[in-house]
Amino acid sequence: MNKADFNFNKWNTILGWFAFAIALVTYTLTVEPTMSFWDCGEYIATSANLEVGHPPGAPLFQMLGAFFAMFAFSPDKIALLVNYLSVFSSAFSVLFMFWSLTILLKKVIIGDKELSVNNAVMILGSAAIASLSFTFTDSFWYNAVEAEVYAMSSFFTAIVIWAFLKWDVIKDPKEENRWMVFIAYLVGLSIGVHLLNLLTIPAIVMVYYYKRYKVTGKGTFIAFIVGCIITGVAQKAVIQYTIKTAGKFDIFFVNSLGMPFFTGFTVFFALLVLAIFLGIKYANSGKMKANGYFLKLGLWCFAFMLLGYSTYITTMIRSAANPAIDMYNVDNPLSLEGYLGREQYGDFPLLYGQVFTAKPIDYEEGSTRYVKGKEKYLAVGKDQSPVYDAEDKMLLPRVWDASNDQGHATFYQRWLNLADGEKPTMVHNISWALSYQIGWMYLRYFGWNFVGKQNDVQGFGNKRDGNTLTGIAAVDNSLLGDQSKLPETL
Repeated sequence: MNKADFNFNKWNTILGWFAFAIALVTYTLTVEPTMSFWDCGEYIATSANLEVGHPPGAPLFQMLGAFFAMFAFSPDKIALLVNYLSVFSSAFSVLFMFWSLTILLKKVIIGDKELSVNNAVMILGSAAIASLSFTFTDSFWYNAVEAEVYAMSSFFTAIVIWAFLKWDVIKDPKEENRWMVFIAYLVGLSIGVHLLNLLTIPAIVMVYYYKRYKVTGKGTFIAFIVGCIITGVAQKAVIQYTIKTAGKFDIFFVNSLGMPFFTGFTVFFALLVLAIFLGIKYANSGKMKANGYFLKLGLWCFAFMLLGYSTYITTMIRSAANPAIDMYNVDNPLSLEGYLGREQYGDFPLLYGQVFTAKPIDYEEGSTRYVKGKEKYLAVGKDQSPVYDAEDKMLLPRVWDASNDQGHATFYQRWLNLADGEKPTMVHNISWALSYQIGWMYLRYFGWNFVGKQNDVQGFGNKRDGNTLTGIAAVDNSLLGDQSKLPETL
């Protein structure tokens, strides 16, 4: 085949949809006929009837699940149809993964040079092998055939990565900006499924830096930190503080001005839209010179992220209708704040805090808590948070949960070989992070997907259940004991 006969874009499209078809057929043939025995039953029920599931909710998933449920010809097929939402989401993830890989490989292999037939075949073949390998990985396949949010979350991750790789190869600034705003909208929509997609933001910032600036080690580090900061701002400012501030507005308008519920909520977002409009107008005025471009683009991205995030309004609408499943009773802005903040799960230290053996030495008062009454919001007390001795706190605490409601404290002790009452040190903390969080909960899962799996039992660190298995007897027997002596049931 000569160069004139080979159309890369045509074959890129054909092979992408071919990978999609293989994934779709695979997941359709293996889809769960009813439900898996964990959150799936809840997601199916809340999707079919547009009800309110556990915090922090997944309104976009449920709306799309309701659409799929409409095609069930009898009630006993509703679960199967909602499962198909994950089937299609996962197949589209494979499609966009293929197209992302061809963009990346083309950039890495040929750069700005002319594409030869040999290179084109190598790029398309490599992308096909990688995307189809991913299709059959243990974790992804598992999520592709049941009604859980992770399949659709993977889809949003895949399409966002594809979108900013497309942005990277575009030369026209106007087209670039449109793609960036589109990406922001996708990220906003993904919040209505799962927060995992926010982790694409540092990658987006890195791609932006590599395209627009001269690359240095210092610049790369700064770009990564900026990406992490933007991720934090998106999670706190966009997701939580907008609702929190809207809730304070509503308390003022209802309790102080005697106006109906949601008045303050509406006024806040009207003012926010006005502020965005005035900000864009100011950026267009030319008074900011070079920085006006960044302000304008940033405000458009912020606006469209909020627009995507607005799917959560349906949560309050449906909760107000008092459906059969109405977790957290999210019928007002204050409840929505707690719902999104996962208040029912309690607080946990991320950067600095107590270890699991610590005992509170005091309690400090927080902000006043309100609940919705018949005519106004009622104060029901103040938040109380425990205070711990500085000797019982450390940086990046990994072993912190003293409640033992789920056996965490006991498990920390057993995993780290701690005596009763022995306080973990930073050495123990690092050991837990490396051996359990990275070794057992990450590398083991990685091994399940790309090496092999001992059995389908979850396992809690023992050598009999749920380990990575290579299939090479000398390796497995040295790490896990003689596998031939395990009973057939395992």
